[in-house]
Amino acid sequence: MGAASVRVDSWLWAIRVYKTRSSATAACRAGHVKVNGERAKAAQSVKVGDEVRVRIAGFDRILEVRETLVKRVAAAVAATSYVDNSPPLPSPEDVALAPRRDRGAGRPTKRERRDLEKLRGRDSEDDD
Repeated sequence: MGAASVRVDSWLWAIRVYKTRSSATAACRAGHVKVNGERAKAAQSVKVGDEVRVRIAGFDRILEVRETLVKRVAAAVAATSYVDNSPPLPSPEDVALAPRRDRGAGRPTKRERRDLEKLRGRDSEDDD
């Protein structure tokens, strides 16, 4: 069923992380997909054992490739093709307590943006 390696956008579509392959390709182009810690282009190949990080709705999903799929399969089969090592999502109470900027307050300064990223627990190593 699986090839030795497969394109990362195709694999993300096949395991049902994205609804369409074009949206998976767009996510790769936008820099939301990393393979083994490096930003991935859509055509980058993944193989069994690779770690794929996908940013969806502001949160990272950390997936370990168990099986490479080329074609879209049933959800039950797709779930066995990867190991989800993602941290649990925050509870709704935690989200309500998170600091928010006032609407119309303008664009945050560089210092404010860094403080927000630190609060969210994101590293700023890959910022330009």
